[in-house]
Amino acid sequence: MADRPRPILFLDVDGTLLPFGGPGGPAVPGPPEVWTASSNPFLERVDPSLGPLLAGLGCDLVWATAWMDSANDVIAPLLGLPRLPVADLPAYAGDVGPDRLQWKTRALVRIARGRPFVWLDDVIGDADRLWVAEEHPCVALLHEVDSATGAAAADLASIAEWVLRLRGSSDQAGR
Repeated sequence: MADRPRPILFLDVDGTLLPFGGPGGPAVPGPPEVWTASSNPFLERVDPSLGPLLAGLGCDLVWATAWMDSANDVIAPLLGLPRLPVADLPAYAGDVGPDRLQWKTRALVRIARGRPFVWLDDVIGDADRLWVAEEHPCVALLHEVDSATGAAAADLASIAEWVLRLRGSSDQAGR
C-alpha cells in the first residue's frame, strides 16, 4: 500500500467504544454535558484493550462522534491513544434523518476525499451503505456493532482482515 494512502478509520464513541443499553447500562446516553464528562459513571465500560488493537490496524484514526474533541480528553486516555483528529461533522440532530441516512454519512465521505475508509459505528443502515457505494469513489467498510456490547476484539479482527485484503489488492495493482 506504499502508493496508496492508509485507510481512514472513523471512530464513533457512543454505543461503539462506550456501550450503552444491555445489562447494567443506560437505555440511551444521558445529556451530552453529563455523558461526555470524565465523571460519566459508565466510562468503566470502555475496554482499554481495544486501544492497542485500534492503533495497530494500519489506519489513520479519526474521531467521528458527537463527543467531538471531548473524545480526545476523555476516551483516548482510557484507550491509551494519542490525541486524534476530529471529523468536521454537522450538528447532531438525531441519529437518522428523513432521507434515512445517518447524520454523519455525507460528512465522512466528504472528509475521506476518495481515500479508502472504515466506519466503525453502532448506527449504520442500508441507506448509508447504498449511498457510500454510490457516492464514494474508493472502497469503504461500514462496520456496525451492537450498542449494548460495543466494539470487541472480533470486530477489530474483521477490520484488520479488510485492511490486509486492501493492502493485497494494492500490491497486486502495483505489479
